[in-house]
Amino acid sequence: MITTELVFVRHGEARCNVDGRVGGPATCTGLTHRGYLQVQRAAAQLAAEHRAQPFTALYAGPRLRLQQSGQILGQALGLEPLIEPGLDGPAHGEADGKPWHYVKTAANGGPHAHPDQPWATGSDTWNGYLQRAEAFLCDLIARHDGGRVLFAAHGETILAAHALLLGLGPMTEAGFTVSHASVTRWQHHHNRLGQRRWMLDRHNDTAHLAAAAAGATP
Repeated sequence: MITTELVFVRHGEARCNVDGRVGGPATCTGLTHRGYLQVQRAAAQLAAEHRAQPFTALYAGPRLRLQQSGQILGQALGLEPLIEPGLDGPAHGEADGKPWHYVKTAANGGPHAHPDQPWATGSDTWNGYLQRAEAFLCDLIARHDGGRVLFAAHGETILAAHALLLGLGPMTEAGFTVSHASVTRWQHHHNRLGQRRWMLDRHNDTAHLAAAAAGATP
C-alpha cells in the first residue's frame, strides 16, 4: 500500500537558463515562452490523475520561475500554490546574475566540483545546501504523512530529495540529470508485514514533453 507520495516537477525553461546565467533570487526573470508551455504539458498530465486521486498540497519555491511554474500547476489542478522559502535553491552570493562560464572558470568547476567549498563569495557550499534542503524536506514529509504532495521545484531540490530518501550522504562523484518540466515521483510503501520503504517510482520523466512535440495532445 502506498501511504505518502511526493511528486516533483522541475520548473520550465527559464530566461537565465537560455542566457547561461546564474539565476539567483536577485536576478531570476522567470520562464521563457517555451518554459510556460513545458509546465502546461506537465500540468495537463498531472491534472488527469488529480481527478482520480487528488493532491493534498502544492508547494513552490520563492524564485520567480518556481512561482510561475506553481501558478500553472495550481490553475490546472485547482490548488493554491504555497510559496515556501525552504524550497529555495542554493544561495549564489556574488555569482548571482553572472555567466556560469565565468563563475565555473573562477571556481575551477561548478558547485558539485568542490562540494565543501563556496563557488563564489557569499555562496553556499554544495554539501551545505544539501544538508539544509534535506532537513527542510524531512520536516515537510513528516507534516504531510499520508498525503500526496506536489512541488514546483528546482533541480537541486530534487537532488536533495534523492540524497535524503536514498541515504546517499554527501554527493560528490555522481548525480542525476533533471530536465526542465520533468516529473519525479517518490512513494512511501507500507506492506502487509508492517515494513515501510521509500521507492523511487520514476525520475526525470519527460514523456509528456515528447508526446506534445510529436503533435499528440498533452
